[in-house]
Amino acid sequence: MRPVDDFLHTAWQARLDLGFEQRGKGTIIARRVHRGPLRVQKALHPEGPELCHAIVLHPPAGIAGGDRLDINVEIGNGAQALFTTPGAGKWYRSDGAMAEQTVTLKVGAGGTAEWLPQESIVFDGARAVMHTTVELAAGARYLGVETLCLGRRASGETFARGSLRLATDIRLDGKPLWRERGRIEGGSALLASPIGLAGFSVCSTVLAAGLDTPPEALAACRAATPIESGAQYGVTAMPKLFVGRYLGHSSEAARAWFVELWRVLRPVFIGREMVVPRIWNT
Repeated sequence: MRPVDDFLHTAWQARLDLGFEQRGKGTIIARRVHRGPLRVQKALHPEGPELCHAIVLHPPAGIAGGDRLDINVEIGNGAQALFTTPGAGKWYRSDGAMAEQTVTLKVGAGGTAEWLPQESIVFDGARAVMHTTVELAAGARYLGVETLCLGRRASGETFARGSLRLATDIRLDGKPLWRERGRIEGGSALLASPIGLAGFSVCSTVLAAGLDTPPEALAACRAATPIESGAQYGVTAMPKLFVGRYLGHSSEAARAWFVELWRVLRPVFIGREMVVPRIWNT
């Protein structure tokens, strides 16, 4: 087995710091600093100047044991930003070292953030830590999705070995709205348990925060039916927070279900009609 210290010595340590500001009627990237292989190449405004789209690039295309990626974003008062990725994230098998990604989003008063990465494929034997923190000022809103594919089902691979640790925190005006911790061990009983993943290989979580969900919007989200036969799903609303859950075997079906929820939730939380990022179709 390769020594952990040797693996860490050759691992990627990357950081991306972004700042968005409202200038006139538009949102611009006012600060962009990177170290290592993390980039946002340019600001995109396919929906008009008020909202800035940013595609987060990780040129190695995969995350291996010992890698650490830190993404830190500050969105100023009244600014609007949407983030996605050019393709699925890949978490490779590790010989022992953990791989880690931390995402921190801070949104000023009246600002909005949409964190919409494409799915994360967790290879058999991966050892991964994913931590997302969202800090919302009073009057700020957030909408995000996280989709995990455990193993590569199309290749007959399951998540039989390895470890996945998950943490998500959302705070509004300094008060906790959502705090979740998860630990999935490869080959564990949790993967098949009805109180765990119930034998499914794809799980997706949709979170929207900062406003109460109107009853008609909640009803429309509950009426959204997955295109994947046998998938399990559900939505709920709490004060200032919407939560959606999906379990299935198809990342494409999970995305289609999210898009249906997004179609309903985006006008409520972001104040805009849904526009699917063009990069999703490439």
